[in-house]
Amino acid sequence: MLVTLRTDRLILRPWRPEDREPFAAINADPVAMEHFPSTLTREHSDELADRIEARFAEQGWGLWAVEVPEDGVDFAGFVGLAEANDVLGHPCVEVGWRLARQHWGRGYATEAARECLRFAFEVLGLEEVVSFTVPANVASRRVMERIGMRHRLDFDHPRLAEGDPLRRHVLYGITSAEWRAGSPLVPPA
Repeated sequence: MLVTLRTDRLILRPWRPEDREPFAAINADPVAMEHFPSTLTREHSDELADRIEARFAEQGWGLWAVEVPEDGVDFAGFVGLAEANDVLGHPCVEVGWRLARQHWGRGYATEAARECLRFAFEVLGLEEVVSFTVPANVASRRVMERIGMRHRLDFDHPRLAEGDPLRRHVLYGITSAEWRAGSPLVPPA
């Protein structure tokens, strides 16, 4: 069963074929992709969407498409959970986001990521969720902090070559116990 999540303002849902065009626009935007190795062609964007949809088909959850119903926005980008085992060399799940620029600064990434953490800890029973980016990505680091994550370590991204200016990354994380102790979504015991 494919999972859909809801927050006060957002719907996080499985992907639809019509999401591919606005997703390709995000991936082609040099500002939206500033902290990634490059923008993506339409073909590469569609290949990424294929992988996202395949993960949904396998496990029922993943990188959800974000809708903003009150603004009539059917696809603002994605927020969700993904396995990042190949990045850190051990099993882990990352919470991540990629939104179109016109949706930045409205708290959507924070709101949706909080719901993803709730799902990760309450439904999936995960012990920890991580998130990572380049040190210069201050906006994403702020989202990580707003959702209760703390800086854990710095590391070199294994998919990026030695000398690549984006190779160095910061890793943030939150455990289930930390989330339960500090989450406004979890009533006190």
